[in-house]
Amino acid sequence: MCGIVGYIGHREAYPIILKGLQRLEYRGYDSAGIALYDGNTIKLSKTKGKVADLKNRLENEIKTDGKLGIGHTRWATHGVPNDVNSHPHYSNSGNLVIIHNGIIENYEAIKTELINRGYSFKSDTDTEVLINLIEEVKKKEGVKLGKAVQIALNEVVGAYAIAVFDKNKPNEIVVAKLGSPLAIGVGEDEFFIASDASPFIEFTKNAIYLEDEEMAVVRLGKKVRIRKIKDDSLVNPIMQELKFNLEQIEKGGYEHFMLKEIYEQPHAIRDTYRGRLLANEGIIRMSGVENHKEKFLNANRIIIVACGTSWHAGLVAEYIFEDIARIPVEVEYASEFRYRNPVITEKDVVIAISQSGETADTLAAIKLAKANGAFVFGVCNVVGSSIARETHAGAYTHAGPEIGVASTKAFTTQITVLTLIALKLAKEKGTISNSDFHYHLEQLELIPDKVKQALKSDEHIKKVAETYKDATNCLYLGRGYNFPVALEGALKLKEISYIHAEGYPAAEMKHGPIALIDEQMPVFVIATKKGHYEKVVSNIQEIKSRKGKIIAIVTEGDVDVKKLADHIIEVPETLESLSPLLTTIPLQLLSYHIAVMLGKNVDQPRNLAKSVTVE
Repeated sequence: MCGIVGYIGHREAYPIILKGLQRLEYRGYDSAGIALYDGNTIKLSKTKGKVADLKNRLENEIKTDGKLGIGHTRWATHGVPNDVNSHPHYSNSGNLVIIHNGIIENYEAIKTELINRGYSFKSDTDTEVLINLIEEVKKKEGVKLGKAVQIALNEVVGAYAIAVFDKNKPNEIVVAKLGSPLAIGVGEDEFFIASDASPFIEFTKNAIYLEDEEMAVVRLGKKVRIRKIKDDSLVNPIMQELKFNLEQIEKGGYEHFMLKEIYEQPHAIRDTYRGRLLANEGIIRMSGVENHKEKFLNANRIIIVACGTSWHAGLVAEYIFEDIARIPVEVEYASEFRYRNPVITEKDVVIAISQSGETADTLAAIKLAKANGAFVFGVCNVVGSSIARETHAGAYTHAGPEIGVASTKAFTTQITVLTLIALKLAKEKGTISNSDFHYHLEQLELIPDKVKQALKSDEHIKKVAETYKDATNCLYLGRGYNFPVALEGALKLKEISYIHAEGYPAAEMKHGPIALIDEQMPVFVIATKKGHYEKVVSNIQEIKSRKGKIIAIVTEGDVDVKKLADHIIEVPETLESLSPLLTTIPLQLLSYHIAVMLGKNVDQPRNLAKSVTVE
């Protein structure tokens, strides 16, 4: 989950590395560090805290025009966040320097053996063990750095994306990947290394993405050479042209990335169905589904695997697929799926959902499903990501870069893609009439404008947030399609404000949680006109009779709930199956404003990271 960045070329490395770390900080921000090499001396500086803390420290510690450098922003796994455990790490000789994203699972056994051979360790990290293992191999085998890295990686168990350099070889950096993402930017007489392409987007549009168990020696004046770590075979590099631009990863005048991304949702949803949804012609075009149509139509069931917000999108999809396409669906936490020995057959379709396309638990679930003969379809946002490459087919969400750690536009664009798939399959199966199918397409095409309308309640939502910003516990209730939205609303509040919140099906209140209701308990209820409206009104009355504070998300023009609720927030009317695309908007804004009012770091909430590439 850490961010790594490196540069070798003709420019000063320092500003490139620092800016790259700032763009990768969504991946972890417990600590950060930089190592620069000017051909004579390695200058290293690292600190607990964020990249801003590192920058302040660097202004006093590092003054060099080095053309080679590596940097790291950390999400702690082994060892608490402190200056010593921060990356980069030296080998014992001081000749080798490494940055690492991932976990070396057998590091303790390796560390014990290295101590027996005379090595000492300053940090508690698995990474310092790895760099000293590389040094030991290099000395013992009498090999160059690239070969030493390869031999060492064949001895470790775990996940990694690494960049290593040797101060005695100032014209090269060695990189390798297993389970954690790594991109190589290829410029004119220069190379960039990073966890994703954002650190080098203004310098080059050409990138090579390493596959698992691949390594590369990035050497000035030479083409990138990629080899398989296991058998040393050469791999032909595939150059990809980057499609996003610098503006997409900047704040664009918004105070926070999260707010920017909330407001980008009308555009993101439209981009997601653009070219796929032809409402006037009554057509949905999705090559990933069309080319494997029989797999979907003959499936005994669909299993959806995901984590966090993506899991909530999968829960919405469960309602859509079963309701419209009449296909049985199971939604699984990817983190649990692989460990409970699930029953998977070749008659199953597995849909894996991930914003980053790098989620370790979801990738593991994909590999298990493939090993058992299932057809695996990926839904992700990042072009060229590991899930995009590991699955048999898939669909991108086209949400654009999402930098805020708390997902917003990823959720709504995932629901959009899954809705398109369900509608397409329903039409193929004949489980939806032609008139209903056309009506669904027309209503889906209207969603971006309705999201814009929902965003106009922002000032009113800010006032509601002011009222409840000091709450210590909150409940979120929904039924049917909007039960997953209640779960997602609670997650958003937890993630960025650190207020305890729980989501429940509204009917479950009387089976336990109602014991929590008193005049201090805010209850956020999704009570739109379409879908179990009368039942939800009854649930609201149960809360009201126990003096709970009710904040209701309602359809424009609602009368009944307005009489009962302490506050209402209106959203435009739409089909019940599409309502999550609208009801989630005010809950995102509520969480955002509460967190801002509490002085929290909205884009980088504590203990979290955007791309979860460790188990």
